[in-house]
Amino acid sequence: MIKRMHVAVNCTDLQKSLAFYRSFFGAEPTKVKDNYAKFELDYPALHFSLNVRPFEKKGVLNHLGFQVDNTEEVLAMGKRLRQSGLLLIDEMNTTCCYAVQDKVWVYDPDGNAWEIFYTKEDSEFESASEPRDLSLCCTPPTEPTFIEFGSFQKNKC
Repeated sequence: MIKRMHVAVNCTDLQKSLAFYRSFFGAEPTKVKDNYAKFELDYPALHFSLNVRPFEKKGVLNHLGFQVDNTEEVLAMGKRLRQSGLLLIDEMNTTCCYAVQDKVWVYDPDGNAWEIFYTKEDSEFESASEPRDLSLCCTPPTEPTFIEFGSFQKNKC
């Protein structure tokens, strides 16, 4: 019998990745070493590890995700992630992978995309755009653009 799904991802900065995944999972890791960390989650049943290793960006991994039971759970997870300081991309009522879904996307520090999604109904089309445009379906939105703000002080007139 399967106990947990295991996912291991490479990362470039363990501390940045730990900060992200503590917020994303809402849990503390069960093991942390100089070049490794592990989360053993009961809900969802997941054994997730981070390995500090060199790697090529844009490898074979498309994205990771969790399916939830309804739109309210998508919204609740999105709210919790935003409150943790993570930047989300919302996609509500989108057609993807031959299904109509509500979802949110978030990226870890190394660009791995995670989606939290609810499948509302089946669709005859792969994606919401052209029925044969496979490049748009089940592919996370373009990586977020990072914006650095300067001073927020008002100018004196």
